[in-house]
Amino acid sequence: MGAFHAYDIRGVYNVDFNRETAYKVGYFLPRLLETDKVLVGRDARVSSDEIRDALVEGVTDAGANIVDIGLSTTPMVYFATAQYGFKASVQITASHNPREYNGMKVSTTNALPVGLDTGLGTIKEWIESGVECLPVATKGRVEFLDIKPEYKKFMQKYCADFSALKVAVDLSNGMSALVIKDILGSCGGEFSYICDTIDGTFPNHEPNPLIAENIKMLQAEVSRIGADLGVIYDGDADRVMFTDENGRFISPDLIIALMGRYWYEMRGMNENPTVIQDIRSSKAVGEYLSRYGAKMYTWKVGRAFAAKKLREIDGLFGGELAGHYYFKEFFYSDSGIMASLIVLNIVSALHRNGKTFSQAIAEIERYRNSGEINFKLDRKQEAMDALKEHFTSQETPGAVMDFDGYRVEFPHWWFNVRPSNTEPYLRFICEADSDTLLSEKVSQARKIIEQV
Repeated sequence: MGAFHAYDIRGVYNVDFNRETAYKVGYFLPRLLETDKVLVGRDARVSSDEIRDALVEGVTDAGANIVDIGLSTTPMVYFATAQYGFKASVQITASHNPREYNGMKVSTTNALPVGLDTGLGTIKEWIESGVECLPVATKGRVEFLDIKPEYKKFMQKYCADFSALKVAVDLSNGMSALVIKDILGSCGGEFSYICDTIDGTFPNHEPNPLIAENIKMLQAEVSRIGADLGVIYDGDADRVMFTDENGRFISPDLIIALMGRYWYEMRGMNENPTVIQDIRSSKAVGEYLSRYGAKMYTWKVGRAFAAKKLREIDGLFGGELAGHYYFKEFFYSDSGIMASLIVLNIVSALHRNGKTFSQAIAEIERYRNSGEINFKLDRKQEAMDALKEHFTSQETPGAVMDFDGYRVEFPHWWFNVRPSNTEPYLRFICEADSDTLLSEKVSQARKIIEQV
């Protein structure tokens, strides 16, 4: 049962979970969420059809009905869950993971995520304790629903006149290819698409834009066509990342700050709403957004935490270092396509004013950042405690956050160390106001972690 994680169910199919697991998840889901109807969508991975069939069999054996929207992006499932009032939905996907992986992302009313602490743990317990799955006498029905027209119409509200832009777009052979060309087709502009056929074997590169190797094709395309920016979606299109006109990868947390231009300058927001960021975000994000009067809320990493928290605090938008962006106007959920449309709005406005994407990012980016550094070790808590103890004994911290690993802030630098919720790693990130200080602190941290 190693596929049950904080955010979702995910692992190597037929190793970490199998058809029987999918069946039991389907069988127990109506009981868990107290519903007689479950929405299901899926990506195009080789194992997705088999998982879908097993899940559907489990749901219908429990006496509940299935509404199947077929191939879909993960945000399309969120959209349908909230728009049509479902109390339970499942997207079959492994998002950005390699081809041999698959999984299930579960949502409930208003597209709220169901994580390990809010229901998946109960299903895991029922499966492990051998609770019987006895088919009912009258099985549930299966019906099909095409939500693509309504979804595309919703997204096109965020389109503007992009006719002055030249954009390179990498679809990672993923699910964004279902809808993105239709959405952008009405906006003008020159869009050059690569890796734009849906193929769950991901023949061109893995669908994870955070890995430098996977954005090389996009960077080459930006250079080839002289693009104003590059856009790359992950496998299920819940995440998006960007390069500037020079092909330089933009750290996704800085995009949270950039979006302030859209909400405050282009949409005329005159309130002071809350913007959410994860515990790994650059200090530059809050400093930049303070010019608009935004209130920053720092929280845990992952949709299971961020989407729920954004709704709780009635935040306007927010994002994560991993390229997830959440919007109140999208049911407090994340959408890579919506985020990309907002960024295209901003870059188009910059272009009209004679400014480039890189110039806008330079106004935000004020610190030197290590990026996430991964350490594979068993004694994660001991390593985190050792880092905290070492650095706080050397210097008095200005702030200490301990809700997702530790984030410890000092006057000229900060670090976050946290265990991954989806992979066997301890993740460390550090930011400082000079290259020298950054190098010094990263070197110290490496030595401490490696000695644990």
